Amino acid sequence: MSDLNDCDCGGAGRFSELEPLMKKYAGVRGSLISILQKTQEIYGYLPEDAIGYIAERTGTAPAKIYGVATFYTQFRLAPIGKYLIMLCMGTACHVNGAAAIAEVISEHLAIGDGETTGDGVFTLNVVACLGCCSLAPVMMVKGPGGEETYGNLTKDRVRLILDEIAGGEKEAAV
Repeated sequence: MSDLNDCDCGGAGRFSELEPLMKKYAGVRGSLISILQKTQEIYGYLPEDAIGYIAERTGTAPAKIYGVATFYTQFRLAPIGKYLIMLCMGTACHVNGAAAIAEVISEHLAIGDGETTGDGVFTLNVVACLGCCSLAPVMMVKGPGGEETYGNLTKDRVRLILDEIAGGEKEAAV
C-alpha cells in the first residue's frame, strides 16, 4: 500500500463524482461515514486512492479513515462480484442449517466469506441477519437486475440457484 500521507490521488478530475459530496460536507464535523457511504455507492467499494483523496480533502488522517472503514461491516475495501450473495447467519438461519449452506456455497464457488470468485461473478458475504426468519435458512443475491431472496434453502437448491445465475452469465457473454 502506498503512503497516503503523500497521496497524489489525481485531483478533482479523477474524483469528479465526489466533488458535490466534498462541497456538501466541507467543514461538517462527523460527516466521514456519509462521505464513505456515498463513495462506496459510486465505486462499489472504497478504492485506496479515493480514501487518499478523501483524507486530503477533509484533512482527516488516512489511518482514521481506514479505522472507520474497517470497523463498520458495511464498507468494502475491494471490489465485489457482479452478484453479491448475502447469507444470513442469524439465530433462526443458524438453527436451520445455514452453516451447511455456507459450506456448500464455499465449496461450489471456491470462495470463503468476503471473497470473490476469480471470474468476478460472485462475492460471498455472511451477514448477521436479513430479517427473513420465517424463510430460514435464507440468502439474498444482489445483482444487476436487483435483489432476489431465496428461502428454505437446501444444499441442492443452493447449487441449482448458483448454477442458474452462472449459466445466465455464460449465455450473456455469448
